[in-house]
Amino acid sequence: MRVIAGKYRSRPLRSLRGMDPRPTADRLRETLFNVLTAGNPAALEDTVWLDLYAGTGGVGIEALSRGAGMVYFVESSARAAELVRQNLRSLRVMQGFKVVKQEVVRALPGLEAEDVAADFVFLDPPYRLEEAYRKTLESLAPSRLLKTGAVVIAEHQKKFDPGEAFAPLRRYRKLEQGDAALSFYRIT
Repeated sequence: MRVIAGKYRSRPLRSLRGMDPRPTADRLRETLFNVLTAGNPAALEDTVWLDLYAGTGGVGIEALSRGAGMVYFVESSARAAELVRQNLRSLRVMQGFKVVKQEVVRALPGLEAEDVAADFVFLDPPYRLEEAYRKTLESLAPSRLLKTGAVVIAEHQKKFDPGEAFAPLRRYRKLEQGDAALSFYRIT
């Protein structure tokens, strides 16, 4: 696993073996960021991200590499949260992030209380935790965590559908690649 582009391009990232974290594949991460930047590499400059169920932190670190101003990594596993910190240290990232070691649905009200407002939210629970998608998207939909125009992206198995709408959050795009899929949501 490696950083695809930006300031930390081609730098390796560590992963954990034998745990639930299933890092987002390099190819799928590249597709995600190509869609989000749509030919405009500066589209991510100074944006705020929530990397929920962060695992290795690969998506949030990719965002930082491409110019994001702040990334909140939320991870309930102590081992995975420490891995995120190790990956950030190995890249010498010293600012522009916060690692929150807490269950995602419990962490969201705390982030909201800190007046965090995100441009992008990426969620990638372990595939076996299908209910986590619904709970997370239902928690995000009415919150103040989403800036106007914010994009919420859920990575999931192609054969699983996390849902079309979580009022007022609605899916506007779905991309499939191999056995994985990305569902893109916005407030309508």
